[in-house]
Amino acid sequence: MNYIFYLFYCKGKKYVSLLKPRVFYVMALGKLRPEADTMSNLDEINKAKEKLRGFINRTGIIYSYSFSKMIGAQIFLKAENMQKTGSFKIRGAYNRISRLNDEERKYGVIAVSAGNHAQGVALAASVFGIKATVVMPESVPKNKVQATRNYGAEVIMHGNSIEESKKFALENAKKGQTFIHPYDDPMVIAGQGTIGLEMIEDEPQLDTIIVPVGGGGLISGIAIALKSIKPSIRLIGVEIKGYESVRLSINSGKIVEVHGGTTIADGIAINTCGNLPYEIIRKYVDDIVTVSEKETEESICLLLERSKLLTEGAGAIGMAALLSGEIKARAGERIGIVLSGGNIELELLRMMIENHKKM
Repeated sequence: MNYIFYLFYCKGKKYVSLLKPRVFYVMALGKLRPEADTMSNLDEINKAKEKLRGFINRTGIIYSYSFSKMIGAQIFLKAENMQKTGSFKIRGAYNRISRLNDEERKYGVIAVSAGNHAQGVALAASVFGIKATVVMPESVPKNKVQATRNYGAEVIMHGNSIEESKKFALENAKKGQTFIHPYDDPMVIAGQGTIGLEMIEDEPQLDTIIVPVGGGGLISGIAIALKSIKPSIRLIGVEIKGYESVRLSINSGKIVEVHGGTTIADGIAINTCGNLPYEIIRKYVDDIVTVSEKETEESICLLLERSKLLTEGAGAIGMAALLSGEIKARAGERIGIVLSGGNIELELLRMMIENHKKM
């Protein structure tokens, strides 16, 4: 599938829209130029890699003897919980903000986030000397709110969901502000795709990669990178039960909105997947599975206990899918798991550890 992205202005505000013709063009300031389709956007991911070089952490991919023995396969952990801001989100945010021109930088950026994208936008904006405003749902953990403020962003708490926060952000954006979408943006997706490049560079013999899924930006970027370089690799996404928009959308052939409740995996508690991620996932991702709150909680504790890696709910969901049997590992298979983030509230972690001790 190919795309047109174009910018337009309405009442002084900038918007991005998407069409799907036979040929992909980007319209910017009234000028058209031909672009490659999503598969050859490996070029954009390589450009993002160069943008990010020297700024982000080149996180390790760690072989786990303990989990390999438990699962019966060779398990490799991509430790994005050790990334700057505590999650992968800084990659996409930095790549997107680095592409702003001088005029756009003057007006600043606005974003909506449950926490990790907020921190990525705040830090990236501060690096470039750009004012950042972030709208966050009122249920966001306090540690993520405070971290976002510490990185220099103005934080506005509004709404009970990402969708409500997004609506408020778009309606109240100041003239000229650029909206930095957390997952439905080609430059954000390209930034996240650098994780796929690093994984296949460090472990070229990987057979399967497991990725957390919320709005779909992370798995979309990784999918483009991996399927361009190694089409035979198996790519599986994992959602938390109650927030299964991607799986339901793929199965129904159209984007489906869901309404889950409170979840330990707040970083992927997204009601609807993105338009662009939906098309990329439908084309390149092999399967989408779901796991429960209990399975995710147990994986957080096991990753801390066995591998000394602290993850949040969204970060542990890939391991939960393997340990629960939702993803069947083949004997000797080389499996990479993206640990997408580690920003978890200490009190929540304490309660999970206490529950884990009782098992």
